[in-house]
This record gives sequence, C-alpha cells and structure tokens, in this order.
Amino acid sequence: MEYRDSARVRELLAQGVLLFDGATGTTLCAQSGEGEAVERLCLTQPQRVLALHRAYLAAGCKAIKTNTFAAHVSLACENKDDQKTLIRAAYDLARRAGDAYDAAVFADIGPAPTDADSAAACYIAMAEQYLNVGATCFLFETMQSGEGLAEAAAYIKASCPDAWIMVSFAADADGFTRAGEQASALALQMSACGAVDAIGLNCICGAYHIRQLLSTLDVGDKWMSAMPNAGYPHVEEGRTYYDSAPAYYAQQVMECVKAGARIVGGCCGTTPEHIRQIARLLGTPMPPRVRMGDEKAAQPPEKGCRSRILRRLEQGRRITLVELDPPRSADIGGFMEGARQLEQAGADAITIADCPIGRARMDSSLLACKLSRELGIEALPHMTCRDRNLNATRALLLALEMEGVRGVLAVTGDPLPSDAPADLKGVFSYHSAVLARYIRDFSALHVYGALNVNARNFARELERAFRKVDAGMEALFTQPVHTRQAAENLALARERLPRQVKLLGGILPVVSHKNALFLSNEMPGMRLDAQMVRRYEGLGREEAQALSIALSRETMRAIRAHVDGFYLITPFGRVEIIAALLATASEMR
Repeated sequence: MEYRDSARVRELLAQGVLLFDGATGTTLCAQSGEGEAVERLCLTQPQRVLALHRAYLAAGCKAIKTNTFAAHVSLACENKDDQKTLIRAAYDLARRAGDAYDAAVFADIGPAPTDADSAAACYIAMAEQYLNVGATCFLFETMQSGEGLAEAAAYIKASCPDAWIMVSFAADADGFTRAGEQASALALQMSACGAVDAIGLNCICGAYHIRQLLSTLDVGDKWMSAMPNAGYPHVEEGRTYYDSAPAYYAQQVMECVKAGARIVGGCCGTTPEHIRQIARLLGTPMPPRVRMGDEKAAQPPEKGCRSRILRRLEQGRRITLVELDPPRSADIGGFMEGARQLEQAGADAITIADCPIGRARMDSSLLACKLSRELGIEALPHMTCRDRNLNATRALLLALEMEGVRGVLAVTGDPLPSDAPADLKGVFSYHSAVLARYIRDFSALHVYGALNVNARNFARELERAFRKVDAGMEALFTQPVHTRQAAENLALARERLPRQVKLLGGILPVVSHKNALFLSNEMPGMRLDAQMVRRYEGLGREEAQALSIALSRETMRAIRAHVDGFYLITPFGRVEIIAALLATASEMR
C-alpha cells in the first residue's frame, strides 16, 4: 500500500502548521440552496465538488476532506452499494484535486447515527470502505462522545499501520458536547488511545470560543487541532448564514495556533477566502506556542454544602425519602401541608416527580426551591430528559444551586401520552446517564438515579446501573417492590454494585383493588402478583388502607438487609399512609 497521504501529513507537521480546507457542506448549500444531500453531489454534480476542492487548495490549504461527512446516514445513501459508490466517487474527486497541489486527502467521517446499534461497528464499516479505495488519513469530526472511536482507530491501524487518524469533538462555549459530555474529558480519553494521532475541536463555536476551549484540553503527546465555525449561525427565511469576516476569523485562528493548535482549518460557514486569510498569516513568522498559564483546565465543580441525605448515609444511618406528586393546578396549599407533615413524621427529604406519565403538572424544580426556602425541607426534584435540551438543563441547574437545592434525581422520564398534540414532542436527545455526567461536570449538585427492579431483562438493567454509577450517581432509588422477583433483583443489585453506591428500596402502597388493577395493567415498570391484586377485592377504603400498610411493612422487612434506606411513594396524596410507614422505617434504623 502507498502511504503518500499519511507521510505528507507528517512532513507538513514537521515543517509547521497543517492547514485544512473549510466547510464543504455549507459552502455547497450556500451556492445553490438545493435540498439534495451535499454528499450526493459527488455522484450527481461531481464538477461542483471538484471545483470547490480546487478553490480551497488554491487558497493555500494542504489537506482536504472528502465530501462524505454524512455518507453513513440514509439521507445520503439508500443502501450499502450506493454508499460504496459514493465513497469511491468522493475519494477520487478529492484525490484528483489534492494530487495537483501535493495535498493530503482525509476520509471524512461524521458522528454515527443515533439509531445505530453500535457506533464502533458503524465507524469500522465506513473505515473499511475508505481503506479499500486507498485512504490512509482519517478524520472523525463533530463527534459528541468517544463511543466507538478507540475501536475504530485500532481497526484502522491494524489494517494500515502507517495510517494517520484525527478525532475532533464539537463542544459549546462552556465545553460540553450536545450529548452532555465534557470536551476536556473526551480529549483525555482519546489521548490515552495509542491509535489516535491528533485531537481537537470543530463546529458549534466560532474561533474566539474555540481558542478559549483549547486551554482546557490535555492531549498528551498528540497533535492538537482547531477548526471553528465562521462565527455563530443565524437563520433568515430558512437560510443559515455565518457572518465572521475572513480577516477577523484568520486572526482568531492564529490565536488558536498560539494556544497550541498545529492543525487548523474551518468548519461551518468558512469559505476559500477564510482559508486564504489564514494561509496569508501562516506565511509570516510562526507565533510561539504558549499555554495560557492563567487559564486552568476545567475541573468538576466542588460539591457545595453536603446534603442531609448523604451526611446521614455516611454516618451509617438508614434514611427514608418520600416522593410527592406536584399539584395539577396553581393551588399548592395541600402539597405544602403534606410535605410539612411528612417531614414531621420523619422523612429525611422530599422528592418531587417531574410531570409523571408525561402529564403536565407544576414544575418540580420550582417546588423544590419553595420547600427549601419556606419550610427548610431538603427537597430533591426529579429532572427528566424528556422536556429540555442540555442548554435549558444548564440554566435550570444554575437556578437550583442559587436556591440552595443540593441534589436532583436524574431520570430519562416517561414518554408523552399518545393523546398529546402532534406538535408536542419529547426531547429525549440524551438519557439519564448522560444527564448525570453533565450535572456532575457542570454543577455542584449531587445526582441520584433510578433502578428498575421490575425490568424484564434485569441483567441489562444492571449494566445500565453500572453506567449510571460511572456517570456520577451517588445513590439509586428503585422502582416499587411488589413481587418476590423484584426483591431478588434488588438483592442481586446490592451484591453486584459497589458498596459506596447507596440503594433505596421503593415502596408504593396499593390503596384499592381498582388501584391494583391499574398499576399492574397500565403503569410502565410496575409488577404486581395476581394473588396480591385479589386480596383487595371487596375491601372498603379503611380495610384497603390497613392492608396497604401491612403489605408495605412486609416488603420493607423483606428488603431491609439489601438497602440503605427506603423510598416511599405517596399514593394520591394520602400522607397518613406514608406517615405510618415512616414510623416503621424509624423502628428499623
């Protein structure tokens, strides 16, 4: 195999800065505004793609990317054969252009589709096709996480030992990707990968903020890259524009060089003129490589005041938390009085559900702030991944810290009900483990999670639990335990999970036969024994309540050895039932 591209990259880096091209996709779109996927233009309008490659090369870049950023997405290719044809055509076009300028050609691979079974398998499949057409340089760009990248890089190096591989993450101005992962942590992860040659940032931010973020990256002995957007985008009449002037952009890119970047270029909105201006400045004496000594790499925020929950657990005490549903209206008198009574009855903290079963209720975070501020109760709002993107989540976390809330329960959240309006859509752009990691890295709040002991595949649920723990969850609250299998699953979780992770056993009193039927047939994640359901048949309110307390006490005794406390869920606001169980919990301490 001929290694001309990888050898050329090493030669250019030995001489100074390696200058890449700019934004192929946004530039092609801006030229025509057509809706066709720009990757397909390699097949339908190859001369346009070739002309753009040549324009960037004429502007002074020494490395170009194949027009294949989204070639693994169905929008660009309807099947694998079509994909192979496109990749070959794209590589040939870049090859033709690059050879005339003695430039290196990089196989461009974007993030794996969200519905991919395996990110690693997706990247490896793409890499194999590029290797088959002769590629030796690879760029994984606009990455949101490190999933699958080390495996793909190892595969490439095993197939082509002299290959040159660059990984670039897309982070916002605060240093987080859209998946909620911290760019500095991802850089460390990749720097430990022996198969990766360069690590950096691209997209989302303009050059100014990319330069700021570079100071937070520790790439070890790898090369550092920076390929910013041409400023932040704005949309007018359905068209996206980037307004960073080429001269200004180039000056900011040179600041990236001063900060340590030795591979630079452009992402969204950058035209051949942007690249020309960088090339002009690179022709002047090389700026010294300096680290911004007064700017320290981002560290997880120090946890603020220790929560009452964790203090008591660290003292070896068994704790009891109580969940209250938020009210459906603006009248919160009953909710506040219920919370007051529960604390007086011995609850260590009150947790507040976030719009359970996807139905709109009063905001859990605002209620937590009110309980903390007015009643001095430690309150733990649930925070779902259903209704907010990470930007909105960040704003909410800042407000919770301001109000003295000390922790949140991070859950994926129930889906919206099927009768929700068509224009009401859940977000679900990330899951609870990602949310937990984000909370841990961005805020000083403690983060807790859920464990579904009623899961049909509990082995899979345990795998998720380990990921949650790795993401920073300090305790897991279980789904209600109503069956022997659920109790056995809880015992297994206690055996397998690290002891420092606290487990709180979920207890939901069943208050009537109707309630039992509903829970066992219509509530996701609930399991009730048929015998238990039958025991409620024909019972009046008081008899059913007495039975609910008795059965809940039996469950508490059965799981006591496997938990660090109890998580009591208030049924229909009936605090008197929970007060009775709090007395039982107090006896078990």
